[in-house]
Amino acid sequence: MRRTYALSLLFGLSMAALSACGSDKEQPGAANTPERKKDPITLSVFGLGVKEEEFNDRFRGELSKRFPYITFKYISPDTGNSLPELVARGETPDLIRTDIPNLKNNYLDLKIGTDLNPFVKSHSYDLNRFNPPFVQEMIDAGQNGALYGIPYPPYIPMVLSFNKSLFDQFGVPYPKDGMNWDEVYEIAKKMSRTEGGSAYRGFSGNVMAMLRDNTYGYPILDPNADQLYNPEKWKTIFSNFIRLYKIPNNKIDPVVGAELNGEAFNKGKVAIHAYQYSTYAPIPETIDWDIVSYPTFPGEAKIMAWRGPAYWSVSALSKHKDDAFQVIMAMVSDEVQLADSKKGILPTVINKQIKDAFGQERPDLKNKNIGALFYYKEWAPYSPKRISGAATVATVLQQNNMAVTFHDVAMEKTDMNTALSQLDEKLKQELAKDKNK
Repeated sequence: MRRTYALSLLFGLSMAALSACGSDKEQPGAANTPERKKDPITLSVFGLGVKEEEFNDRFRGELSKRFPYITFKYISPDTGNSLPELVARGETPDLIRTDIPNLKNNYLDLKIGTDLNPFVKSHSYDLNRFNPPFVQEMIDAGQNGALYGIPYPPYIPMVLSFNKSLFDQFGVPYPKDGMNWDEVYEIAKKMSRTEGGSAYRGFSGNVMAMLRDNTYGYPILDPNADQLYNPEKWKTIFSNFIRLYKIPNNKIDPVVGAELNGEAFNKGKVAIHAYQYSTYAPIPETIDWDIVSYPTFPGEAKIMAWRGPAYWSVSALSKHKDDAFQVIMAMVSDEVQLADSKKGILPTVINKQIKDAFGQERPDLKNKNIGALFYYKEWAPYSPKRISGAATVATVLQQNNMAVTFHDVAMEKTDMNTALSQLDEKLKQELAKDKNK
């Protein structure tokens, strides 16, 4: 992700009302307002990485209309209020926002997972309204067919952002949709230079996301063995990206987080930055930027690299699981997702009307190449998960170690073979810890 090295991507934004898409019954996935009066209840909501203001802006008004008998108590993940701390205090929330990287260590390991399949069945809820990889990845991550969360916007596609001013200054044509990495490499060579006493880099990138969300779907941890997944395949990916940092005047930032976050690009000193498109990672207004689709490997399929969305989950300790599931249905309804899309939040459903509304209420996106976000028609495969019952390593820890490994190679602190061997050992050590729990 392009935020911080510790990483934990943030999601969400604001909500508006649907004006012309029919009633709840006409909207697939919409939750019907309760027909009979119910006893008042309180549902506590834990938003990993999301502040209460966002929940209020995006959901609370709609939920109050649909569920007048429910009082919502929002718990922000402040100091002392992490999910493990809440569980330890006996204050486990009813509704929990999670994601694939945090699913194991910050949900399932706490023994609070609830399989939502029975609720999907009892409410005849249509999971086919979502982009298929989002639902299936959660099922694979949970294993044994359990569904531990319902996907809600946004998901995060990989893109290339570029500084139009630098391309204009140096008389180089802008990047375009559908490029491969060889073409990006050639552009980076042209744009890496020193001029007027200032150094300009041709390329920077959120290498953590570039590696984790690779278009081959290669996992970091082998799904079937206690080791790094196929080192030879990882060498191919490393080599493709390392060459960009060997271009004269394009050395990788010595601070890992600075490279991931695109700090040099945001200061106007980099021509192209590869990153995850997110409304949570805005590019400064001082940069005249645009985006194009994320490059693919030469000769390989033209598919989109992406990271999945966050998910709403229900605690196993909740006394109001069915009510909580109905609330989830409301939060991912077409009404809410249409409002989100207009605000520039990428929807998790396949509804074309909702997708076409993307960014309509965002003046800053009016002249941007928004089509780059939807350029590819096929999704890259997500990485396969560990076999059921096997020891594993939290996704966050895997991707952090992989990013540091790559950075050490790019900085020429070590060679690729040694670095990947050391990564393999780190993964094995973490697996041993998991087995000894």
